[in-house]
Formats: sequence, structure tokens, C-alpha cells
Amino acid sequence: MKAAILGCGYVGATVAQRWRSQGMSITATTTRPERVPELESVADRVMVMQGSNATAMAELVREQDVVLMCVGAGRQADYRETYLNTAKALVQGLEQAPEVKQVIFTSTYSVYGDHGGAWVTEADSVKPATDRHQITAATEETLLAAGERDRAICIFRLGGIYGPGRDLAKIYRRAAGTTRPGDGQQASNWIHLHDIVGAIDFARQRSLRGVYNLVQDEILPVKALIDRVCQAHGLDPVQWDPSKPSTRPYNVRVSNQKLKAAGYQFSHPQFEI
Repeated sequence: MKAAILGCGYVGATVAQRWRSQGMSITATTTRPERVPELESVADRVMVMQGSNATAMAELVREQDVVLMCVGAGRQADYRETYLNTAKALVQGLEQAPEVKQVIFTSTYSVYGDHGGAWVTEADSVKPATDRHQITAATEETLLAAGERDRAICIFRLGGIYGPGRDLAKIYRRAAGTTRPGDGQQASNWIHLHDIVGAIDFARQRSLRGVYNLVQDEILPVKALIDRVCQAHGLDPVQWDPSKPSTRPYNVRVSNQKLKAAGYQFSHPQFEI
């Protein structure tokens, strides 16, 4: 089986390593030439390309069985170019690549917007609160529209990502000893790297199609999570100022029951702090 991985960062490179260990032939992409030697250790072929480049995309997807799109953009990057235009180029490339049987996209639960801390499932409508999240929602729609009877499109809406090299203490260390706006009661939805990789591989094996939330079982208020992290690692506690509005544009508890019902078993259902 052949797979193309669009975007080989923290998630994509780990998926590449797993799939290659299973005997799959992997083509990885990056926008940075200096990463080619690194990616050659986990992929059979490495392409330096912009995802929005239709010509390069057509070459990438040709003769592939699976395409994983897990691109990422920095804070100053052009989200439309990185996400939506890449999805449009991918859909265009698929028109000439009937052998592609599945496309998997790692999206974000942030597209749900603010539900006041209520639970949401995949059946709930999205209401993205920022331009970036609107672009992500449009990217989902573009890819889902390319689904066919012989081609499954699977969208994973991920929680915040943590895992090896990106542990919670490292993530929250800069917040230690500071005062943050709000009361810290917004829900925090997270997912461990191992379960992202596990769910993606599960989706490939089961030919999953449609939208699936990908978050762990344990969902804590942000304040409770940061308190636990600071206590466990000897960090100065974080203070909260309820007189100032929270800067988080969303507050929602994300259900993972649909993915569980499909048969996936989480290896990290609880926080590892």
C-alpha cells in the first residue's frame, strides 16, 4: 500500500514511521528543504512542495492509495494558503487519481465555536468564531465534497496535542506564576499523540468516512488542569482575574463517543501529568 503524507511535522512524521513499519510505501512532503534528510529516515520519498501547488499535488497523489493531510501553519502564516488552497489543490489532483481510496484530514475541534461549555457531537453544527477557524471549516467542507462511493473522506477534529517532546509541563511552563484573564472554567479538550496516530491508522484500516471528534475521555476546566500541572512539576501557581474577559474564543466539551462506537480504543484516555 502507498500513502502520501501532506505535512510531516509532529503528527505526520510519527504516522509515517508507523505506516512504514507496517510495510507501506510512504511519500512525505515538507515546505522546508532542510528537513529532507530528517524525513528520509521515516519515508521512502520526500517531496519539497507547497500544498497549494496544483502541479506538485497531482504528482504527489498519483498512484497513492491513501492521502493524509496534516498540514500546520505558524502564527503568521497564511492559513487560507496552507489549509483551504491545499485542500482545493488536493481535490483537483484527486480527479486524475482514481486509485486514491481514502483521504484523512486532521482538523480541530475549534470549528465548533463557543457553546458555553456544553457537550457537542459530530451532529452539531459548527460556528467558527475566528477567521482561521472559518478557513478550517471551509477546508473540511471542500474535502468532504470530494467523497465518492469508492473514496472515503475522513475528518478528525483534534483536541490540543500533547505527547513525547510536547508534554503538558512544557506547554504550560510559561504560564507559571502569571495572572490570566477570566476564571479558568472553560473546558480543555486534549489528545495524546499516540492516540492521534492510532486513530489515523484505525481510520485507514477501517476505511472510515465522515467526521470524527478525536479527544481523550478526561476533560478538565483549564484552571484545574493548569493547577495539576503546576503542582506536579513544582511550578509557581497561576492566578486568574475574573474581572477581565477570557481570550479564548470557544468553550465546548467535545464527545468522542462516535469514534469509540466505531471500535477505536484509546491508549491514553486520561491526562498523563
